[in-house]
Amino acid sequence: MGNEFRVRELVLGIEGLALLRTAIDADENFLNERVAEIRKFAAGGEEGLPGGGAAVNELDAAAGYAAWSSVYDSLPSSFIEVEEPVVQRLLDEGPVGAALDAACGTGRTTVALTSRGYRTIGVDQSPEMLEKARQKAPEAEFRRGRLENLPLDDASVDLAVSTLAMTHLSDLTEGVAELARVVRPGGRVIISDLHPFVVTLQGQCLFVQGEDELAFVRNYVHLPSHYIAAFASAGLTVRACFEPVFNGRLAPGGYEEFIADAARAAWDGIPIVVVWEAVKPAAQ
Repeated sequence: MGNEFRVRELVLGIEGLALLRTAIDADENFLNERVAEIRKFAAGGEEGLPGGGAAVNELDAAAGYAAWSSVYDSLPSSFIEVEEPVVQRLLDEGPVGAALDAACGTGRTTVALTSRGYRTIGVDQSPEMLEKARQKAPEAEFRRGRLENLPLDDASVDLAVSTLAMTHLSDLTEGVAELARVVRPGGRVIISDLHPFVVTLQGQCLFVQGEDELAFVRNYVHLPSHYIAAFASAGLTVRACFEPVFNGRLAPGGYEEFIADAARAAWDGIPIVVVWEAVKPAAQ
């Protein structure tokens, strides 16, 4: 257990961001609504907020994903909805061979790989997530391990994929280096991550724990320059970068649905995911 903050503080932050982004062009009624809600929440109004506006507790990645695993696949996510079409289009480009799904979670990308004929190894630090993944992709092989120390031999796969996981590393250099290590010369590395814009503005990875309690796993900001440096250090060459934007979907059960107008205005047009494709140069 780490730091905590209150739901009310999150709500005030979203209201303020919405007001800041729309102050010039929004109609007067919308702006007045934001100001009125800011005054209400600043005065202590927390009626209807998750947990009655109770504190949001920090969990480390292991504890957080253990708690999240039971509901992870049942909740719609704007991050996954805008990320999957890009990643799956890159998977379609092949060639099909041996693949790694690093930090595989409940196996959504593992399923995408095996359905395309990849011989897939899924790796995750969470036994609860791995159990879900095994049920969804029984033809894949699964191993417990961490992004920074993958349980694979050097140059053992043709494709290494990591989706929406690097944000939990304080320094992504080791994670990128490990993906590069296990890929054969001429192979590809595909990484999706939370976009630094949304991590900078929104902060942490919140989810509903239990019936009506919010918790979070810490996210770290990885600027494009950090990725470029990590790719170069690992001997990878960037082939493409994609930045899909917010699609209007708010996380169910959380605080944003309570202030939906403000939340959609706050995130409108902001890239929420970044997807990188890099290649490991073929041996000379």
